[in-house]
Amino acid sequence: MEFTCPRCAETVEAVYYGPCVSCREELNDLFGQEGRVIEIADYEPKMNVTPNAVALKDD
Repeated sequence: MEFTCPRCAETVEAVYYGPCVSCREELNDLFGQEGRVIEIADYEPKMNVTPNAVALKDD
């Protein structure tokens, strides 16, 4: 598919619409970051949540 680069307005031949290769490399150099690990706390239900009465029923 042929289109114009939305960033530099040059004609580009690519499969998907977006910045051309040179613009993509420039953007990656400017804004590229390494991935990071985010730790999430374990889920604790709120105190106003009550257990299901059927689940607590003794047979």
